[in-house]
Amino acid sequence: MEVIIICLVISIALFLAAFITKRRFGLLGLALAAGSILSVIWGYDAGLVASLFGIPTGQLSTAVVASVIILLPAGVLLFHGNTYKTLIGRVVGAGLFTLLALAFLIEPLSHVLMPQGLGANVFSWLVNNKSMIIGVGVLLAIIDLFLTKPAHFPIKHHKH
Repeated sequence: MEVIIICLVISIALFLAAFITKRRFGLLGLALAAGSILSVIWGYDAGLVASLFGIPTGQLSTAVVASVIILLPAGVLLFHGNTYKTLIGRVVGAGLFTLLALAFLIEPLSHVLMPQGLGANVFSWLVNNKSMIIGVGVLLAIIDLFLTKPAHFPIKHHKH
C-alpha cells in the first residue's frame, strides 16, 4: 500500500509543478530523457560525492540521487520556456509529463520499493510498459516541440 502512496505523492507533485508553471510538455519531456542519460552516466559518481557529504551509501541514497539527477533538468526548465495558453493544454501536458517522469523514475524506485497488493499491480504495469511509455512520451515531446510557435517580438521602428 505504501508503494501506491509514494507513487501518488510523486505524481501529484510532478503534475502540480507542470500544471502551475504552465510549461509545455515537449521541452520538459526531452529534459527528462536528458536527465535519465545523465543519471546513467553520473549515477555512481554522484553517489560517491553524496557520501562525501555524510549521506550514507546504500540502496535508498542511490535511488534518491538517481531520481534527483533524472528530475533536475526538467526542474530547471519548469522556470523557463514556452507555456500553454489553454486549460486543456495545461492538463494534458502536465499529465503526459507526470506519466513520462514516472516511467523514467521507475528504475531507481524499483530498487527500494517492495510493492504489495494493489500497489504491486500498478507498479508492475509501469515496469512492464516502461519502454513503451518512454518511447511514445519522447515522440510526443518532439511533436509538441514542432507544434510550439516561436515568440514574436515587436519590431522597433527608428525615426531616423
